[in-house]
Amino acid sequence: MTRGNKGTTLRSFEERLKEIWKGEQTTGASGALRAVLHLFSLPYRGAIAARNRLYDGGVLKQEKLPRPVISVGNLTVGGTGKTPTVIFLANLFKEKGRRPAVLSRGYGGSANNAVNVVSDGNRILMGWREAGDEPILIARAAPGIPVLTGSRRFLTGRAAVETFGADVLILDDGFQHRSLFRDIDMVLLDAARPFGNGFLLPRGPLREHPDSLSRAHILLRTGDAEKEEPLREAASLPSFRAIHKPQGLVAGGTGRMETVAALSGQKVFAFAGIGSPEAFRRSLTELGAAVVGFRAFPDHHPYDLSDIENLRLLASRSGAARIVTTEKDGIRLVDFPDFLREISLLRIAMEISPAEPFAGLIFSRLKY
Repeated sequence: MTRGNKGTTLRSFEERLKEIWKGEQTTGASGALRAVLHLFSLPYRGAIAARNRLYDGGVLKQEKLPRPVISVGNLTVGGTGKTPTVIFLANLFKEKGRRPAVLSRGYGGSANNAVNVVSDGNRILMGWREAGDEPILIARAAPGIPVLTGSRRFLTGRAAVETFGADVLILDDGFQHRSLFRDIDMVLLDAARPFGNGFLLPRGPLREHPDSLSRAHILLRTGDAEKEEPLREAASLPSFRAIHKPQGLVAGGTGRMETVAALSGQKVFAFAGIGSPEAFRRSLTELGAAVVGFRAFPDHHPYDLSDIENLRLLASRSGAARIVTTEKDGIRLVDFPDFLREISLLRIAMEISPAEPFAGLIFSRLKY
């Protein structure tokens, strides 16, 4: 099978999987796939439940770092906004005079040392293929803040304290990383569909049962839903709204910023390889862009020359005046500088409301 055929098959499977996860009308083939996925979800559900019982009962012990740890995580796979929230917190702590460091697993990166220093706070020391795209994005958006990756966050956290003098540690995607004690567990949920279709992986997008919210300390409801689904499982949790706010358009070649008003009324071809590509597409439409063509890729997709050629062709055929993607995708396009010069990157930041009570709660729980 050629790469193109493999890619088409993979996209077809992903589309059917997303259709199932959304609970939309499925074809007979998708119905059969749904049944198979349900069977596979049963051992996964049992394994997760057994692991949680071992931690809850104290059989499996948590390691504790000498500095406060705040975890940013979620219950579902896909894009709920963990990365922009980590960036928001890192910059917030820095503004308040603290010395934060970010600890990431480094998903998709090839670096396999116990501790990998992506950024020492002054320079970015690794490329995205080694570190993963999200740690690089965090390092760029949170200058002056060390970013480390490694599968055992206790080791990366200890290195951050001993090497960089970190006095608060931000755990990226850490809700399921129970081996490390955390002072604050912050969980992000989509406001419209907090638990997806209600099923665990792979039958649905849930990483663990919603009852696991009993471990959380703070809830962030993300997305642009007009009506939020009530959460019985988190009725007693302090809850805040977190909205993705477009900040500007970054020229891929020069880094020059322009306002998002430049998109208003403009024909745009867009593409994205992120957890929620459709949310990116909606953002462009809400900014007034006429999205005349759109191409979605899997999250963390490593672009190659055939992808670039295809994107150029699709953009040309669409009659678009501008090609736009996300900053996260821009990280994975550094090997194609000519193409980067042709495109714009939409910069997104997280805005949390109400802001002052949120910051006050964070600092009071950490006793700052």
